[in-house]
Amino acid sequence: MRFTRFPIAAAALIALAACAPPGQSTDSGATATGPIKIANVNAQSGQLSSLGQWEHKGVKLAIDEANKAGGVNGRQIQLDLFDSQGDPTVGTNVARKIAAEGYIAMLGTAESAVTLAMAPILKDAKIPNITSGQSPKLAELKSPFLFLNAPTSVTFDETLAKYLVDEKGHKKIALISNNGAYGAGEHDAFLSSLKTRNVTPVADEVVTPDQKDFNANLAKIREQSPDVLFIGAEEVQSGLIAKQARELGIKAVFAGGAPVGTDVYATTAGLDNAEGTIVSSPYLSNEATPEIKEFAAKYKAAYNEDARMHVAKAYDGASILIEALKQTNGEGGQKLADAIRGVKRAGLLGDYTYDANGVGIHATKIGLVKDGKVVPEAAS
Repeated sequence: MRFTRFPIAAAALIALAACAPPGQSTDSGATATGPIKIANVNAQSGQLSSLGQWEHKGVKLAIDEANKAGGVNGRQIQLDLFDSQGDPTVGTNVARKIAAEGYIAMLGTAESAVTLAMAPILKDAKIPNITSGQSPKLAELKSPFLFLNAPTSVTFDETLAKYLVDEKGHKKIALISNNGAYGAGEHDAFLSSLKTRNVTPVADEVVTPDQKDFNANLAKIREQSPDVLFIGAEEVQSGLIAKQARELGIKAVFAGGAPVGTDVYATTAGLDNAEGTIVSSPYLSNEATPEIKEFAAKYKAAYNEDARMHVAKAYDGASILIEALKQTNGEGGQKLADAIRGVKRAGLLGDYTYDANGVGIHATKIGLVKDGKVVPEAAS
């Protein structure tokens, strides 16, 4: 008898839980009590862990500030960290866990492939997700519950192509990119921007995300003597490509999106090899504005390290979520997604105005790597 009664009791509990929106008690809005559960999902282990750790620190800084100021209309925010390991399969399992355990929203991930894998589950559960991924495929999902806290690769690479071709007159451009979600997005966006300028790459090499030896690919590129080598890969892999390119005698200037503007890229490549790399990014310097200077000082005080774009965009994303939660009195679901979409915020990366595809930032700037750090191109 006990065996037959257990499923009935379990079903009753599930039905009761289904009456409440994610992350809340059966009361809602202003009458809800207890902490608001927010999931932060990012790689804390594996090759992409540096991104995930930066993202977590940026998110935590914003949440800690909000909680110290009284939380969301008196309710504290409970931030729980989940390690995606940079693996889409792990991310899928985490998404199911988040949906089952009452989380009202998710911040992360920094890895487009992981976010893409998680998105359908979060959409079905009506859990808004503010991601740091940049693949255009994220916007193409058109999910009403998915929001980006940075531009897509289309914006990054159009800015880059405009600078390289229109302003500097480069035509001998080679590409090397990986075929993961981020790398493929970078490749396709940059190639499209070149085509609109009637520029055909002199070489176009595609590698795998876990590849570490690029000598065969780079040897083909070297034969074409390019003026510019576009690198479409994450931080560590981009650094390895730059290092090996210089070892093979390739003299082309390196160019790419945000990953080549990080210290991980510069130290992996070697400071001499990274020198002069051209970066397209919405966040170039901790000194750019008074607001950024203030943020960078707070971050330095909290973590004893310098801020960077990945930290800033995670902080922006968390701040947008907090603002939306205050508007909904902590209520989640469609109401929270609508509130996020309506947020207009002057953030660290720029002015956020969300479009129908969930993209909030629509511009980047050009910087150059000098002594391992990025400086605005105009100040170089």
